[in-house]
Order: sequence, then C-alpha cells, then structure tokens
Amino acid sequence: WRAQAPGWDSPNAGPVMAAGAGSLGVQLGGAAIYHGREESRPPLGSGPAPAAADLGRAIALIRHSLWAWLAAFFVIALVVRMAHA
Repeated sequence: WRAQAPGWDSPNAGPVMAAGAGSLGVQLGGAAIYHGREESRPPLGSGPAPAAADLGRAIALIRHSLWAWLAAFFVIALVVRMAHA
C-alpha cells in the first residue's frame, strides 16, 4: 500500500483500497466514472480482478478488522481504568 496509494488523488481512498486489495490478493483500479466523467486510475494490489465471490472475503476482512479494533480499544480502556484505580 505504501508504494501504490500515493498514485491516487485521494489521500483517504488510496491507502484503504490498496491495503484491502493487497490483503485480498486482487487488483483494483482502471476506468471509473467520477462526476459523470471517465477517469483512469492506477492499479492497486496485485492479482486478478475481483469477482463476486470476493465480496464475502472483503466483508470478512472488514469484520475481522472491526473486531481487532474493538479488542484494542477494550484493552486500552481497561489499562487506563486500572491506572486510575
């Protein structure tokens, strides 16, 4: 993601999409419609183009990431609470 994300105009979409594409082993990018105009975007990730079956894998990746962040926040909150007890 570090090498590919800067090629995108959006500092938010580039890193997230590059990390997701790399994690799933697919390649994103190419032609896209923005504000009624077709724009060519650089590739993100490597591998085949995503298929419908990759949607379930993408949702699982998001779900696992969410649980990891929630666990991290819980541990931090617990440590802070114990430090102030």
